Amino acid sequence: MSGLEEMQARIAACEQEIGKEIVGQRAVIRSVMTALLSGGNVLLEGMPGLGKTRLVNTISHVLDLSFKRIQFTPDLMPGDITGTNIMIRDESGSSFHFEKGPVFANIVLADEINRATPKTQSALLEAMQEHCVTVGNTSHRLQEPFFVLATQNPIEQEGTYPLPEAQLDRFMFKILVGFPSKDELKGIVDLTERTDAAPARTLLSGEELLQAREMVSGIKIADPVMDRVLDIVMATHDRKDKYIKEGASPRAAQAIVKAAKAKAFMEGRFNVSFEDIQSVAYPVLRHRIILSFEAVSDGITEDRIITGIMQRLNNAGGAQ
Repeated sequence: MSGLEEMQARIAACEQEIGKEIVGQRAVIRSVMTALLSGGNVLLEGMPGLGKTRLVNTISHVLDLSFKRIQFTPDLMPGDITGTNIMIRDESGSSFHFEKGPVFANIVLADEINRATPKTQSALLEAMQEHCVTVGNTSHRLQEPFFVLATQNPIEQEGTYPLPEAQLDRFMFKILVGFPSKDELKGIVDLTERTDAAPARTLLSGEELLQAREMVSGIKIADPVMDRVLDIVMATHDRKDKYIKEGASPRAAQAIVKAAKAKAFMEGRFNVSFEDIQSVAYPVLRHRIILSFEAVSDGITEDRIITGIMQRLNNAGGAQ
């Protein structure tokens, strides 16, 4: 077994181990692992109590990554996230010491991120994109690997603030966490009632995750497949589509390519397929497409628009 195949097997084992702690939600676990292998941040959206926080906590344990949780509330301040300079007085005088905030961890869980004000939400922008934090005139590097996994309640709930578009664009994926089936709900209740369940095992280190990410970047993508990525993103800027107010940014094309490579890697393949592109396009694009008033009034969702784009491209170029 080659080093690449061995790493693929270890990633699959991690995914299986995480699944022991999370009832159902197999597609959600796969999507989060895909984003982590791509080096991307994840926004998990769903009703409270669906296990989003438990999922992130389990991932940090299985991958042996340092983990900090930030509970976002309306009174949370930017310094509560990034940290602040503290004046220290001693015999030699006074000096400033930087007290690190909870953002200094491998995995930062921004719990209920849309319950904080836009100013506080934006405190994560630099960390999410540049992997550093600037306080005063000093920049502080964050430890690699670094990911922000944020949970969000549906925006129509009371007491929430829409995320700024610039911050939404820095999430590679927006993953929708649906309500469990009756059988899955029973499994969740049974799991929480058990006292003899063994905790999830640690199967991968942060350094090994970085190595896996390097392997993912080496997955090949053919020119026709790359053209399909570009066509998808360009189609979100079709001015003839009355349901799209603004389309996806160039960062969306980068995210689709990276995520498709990670998906191929996790499935034991060494090249990106058209199916990979179509699969990851939904979590990559659904938070980057801004709907028009007509779309909202007609009940059109982002996923429906993405499906329409896929159908038009497949019909124009033939099924791949």
